[in-house]
Amino acid sequence: MSPKVQTTRMRVIGIAMVDLPESARAQVVLVDTPGIFRIAKRRLERAMVAAAWRGADDADLVALVVDAERGVGQETRAIVERLKASSTPRFLILNKIDVVPRENLLALTSELNALLPFERTFMVSALKNDGVADVLATLGAALPAGPFLYPEEQAADLPLRLLAAEVTREQVFLQLHQELPYEAAVETEKWEDRPDGSVRIEQTIHVQRDGQRAIFLGKGGTRIKQIGARARRELAEMLERPVHLFLHVKVSERWADDPAHYRTIGLDYEP
Repeated sequence: MSPKVQTTRMRVIGIAMVDLPESARAQVVLVDTPGIFRIAKRRLERAMVAAAWRGADDADLVALVVDAERGVGQETRAIVERLKASSTPRFLILNKIDVVPRENLLALTSELNALLPFERTFMVSALKNDGVADVLATLGAALPAGPFLYPEEQAADLPLRLLAAEVTREQVFLQLHQELPYEAAVETEKWEDRPDGSVRIEQTIHVQRDGQRAIFLGKGGTRIKQIGARARRELAEMLERPVHLFLHVKVSERWADDPAHYRTIGLDYEP
């Protein structure tokens, strides 16, 4: 998660088990697509947009999540316009209702449904878990019948190496703020399960210029140490085991043009 928009680079799947009437259960597979740019200039941005729309085209249902505090901007309007061509059932989810006046929520609902009629509009606060159960129950009931795609106890499908890289990248976004170079990437180079039950993880943070490397390191290496300490604590909690995390910052001028990097995060490389 990040306060910055359009930071999801890969398709991330979350799995939710939902109780339905008459003792039935549904497995809702939620596909969080990469960010969608209205004008995608860089190769990475174009690959992210292509992956996002492939995810929408392959889905049984589409849920458009709108930041109610931010409102309807040009990016949201462009997404709505593209969804008009889809025959997939579409739902609207307004998030952050805990910080937006009710009259603003009603106006936002009317505005978006005038642009594109949705099957149903939900108002939720993800932070307070308000309204989320209703969303899942409705989606679960609307999905076509079929076998479960994942074990019931599984919550996500992200490989641990990628998960670890995303945890570190989250800390990068949270701590660098405006100083963060958007093109920065985190790659898990080594993963070693140790005999004592702990895990040793070595990661490389790729930047494109020496000046960016200095930003990540901070004075006397204080910033990279802080990023590593917070990422290590979060990973240890997630993995329920001790974590030894080692971060290296490397100047990789052409990493955004490396097809192998795109394959690693599930994106198609466009020459």
